[in-house]
Amino acid sequence: MRRVAITGLGAISALGRNVPEFAASICQGRSAIGPIESTDCSQLRFQNGAEVRSYSHQPYFDDRRADFLDRFAQFAVIAAREAAGCAGVEWTPALCETAAIVTGSCVGGQSTEDTGFHEVYKLGHNRVHPLTIPKTMANAGASHISMEFGITGPSFTISTACSSAAHAIGQAFWMVRTGMTDLAITGGSEAPFSFGILKAWEAMRVVSPETCRPFSKDRRGMILGEGAGMFILEPLDLARARGARIHAELVGFGMSADACHITQPSAEGAARALRMALRDARLEPEQIGYINAHGTGTPANDITETAAIRSVFGSHTGRLAVSSTKSMHGHALGAAAALECLATTLALRDGILPPTANFTQPDPDCDLDVVPNHARRAEVEYALSNSFAFGGLNAVLVLRRFE
Repeated sequence: MRRVAITGLGAISALGRNVPEFAASICQGRSAIGPIESTDCSQLRFQNGAEVRSYSHQPYFDDRRADFLDRFAQFAVIAAREAAGCAGVEWTPALCETAAIVTGSCVGGQSTEDTGFHEVYKLGHNRVHPLTIPKTMANAGASHISMEFGITGPSFTISTACSSAAHAIGQAFWMVRTGMTDLAITGGSEAPFSFGILKAWEAMRVVSPETCRPFSKDRRGMILGEGAGMFILEPLDLARARGARIHAELVGFGMSADACHITQPSAEGAARALRMALRDARLEPEQIGYINAHGTGTPANDITETAAIRSVFGSHTGRLAVSSTKSMHGHALGAAAALECLATTLALRDGILPPTANFTQPDPDCDLDVVPNHARRAEVEYALSNSFAFGGLNAVLVLRRFE
């Protein structure tokens, strides 16, 4: 088995249009949650989200190219470009033939789909945009990344609700580790701010009317976010040989299914994924120093996740830092795990643990060190990134600081 290095980082989110902006916002503990501007929310019970504000395709794509890409696919390509540039990848014919692309997306091209439904059902038009299908498909991000770089190797998309990007990164990690490929572009993208899907989330009654306060006693629910996070993964020895900067290592991946309820989380299911990730990384619980929690800010999730962490880490739990960056970049659904894996990578690389923003009151049922409100300097060797999705599909990534 080969060691796997993260050599490229790319992002666009409510916290910034690139990784340096994202990192600065995380270190400042800046929450990017505010009034949703891209959609009329006057008929919704909530008005706040974590948007890429004032976004326009024009700095990134000409009008003709943009017409083929839904907002979520644009985000995927933008983040992949930054990751590839960060890694200094030279796209030789041989590499293009074998490189892999594995992306995650929960809902795909929602804005395109919503526009089509509006045209047909409200305006009574008899036709929709001719590119509606290729713009809405969840694999559009992966397909446009392949065309961007001329990659003809394995390319596919995983859709497992809020764990989509974690499952994608984990699969790409295993592909590089086992020698199936010498380079993978992986991550997730999402753009859920269209009226139809916001109405659907309203019906779930899990979205906060104000902000996201994970693990806080007065938490009232999640806040939706959007964006993309992408990574370049390579075998460590090859990355070293070409002199690439190594931001962190991926060392383990675990996943499980709750098999009990479509929306209610299970502490037992989450704990199984945590144990499997540690086993895959060949680590003991005591070696973990930080967990980027799933931490949605809903009453059910945060208590359940706390119970899962305590069941796996036992007495070591008190020595763990556990924070939720959803308090800053929102819950970006299929892209959430990518943004959180990025936050975890930066925490290991820079020695600064991201905070849980908006925290006000400790909850006795969430008795964790949640790094409240302010980033913390700490040298951590191993960290986890948790993702627990509707449908009971859990995924946990294990990362290591690179010396």
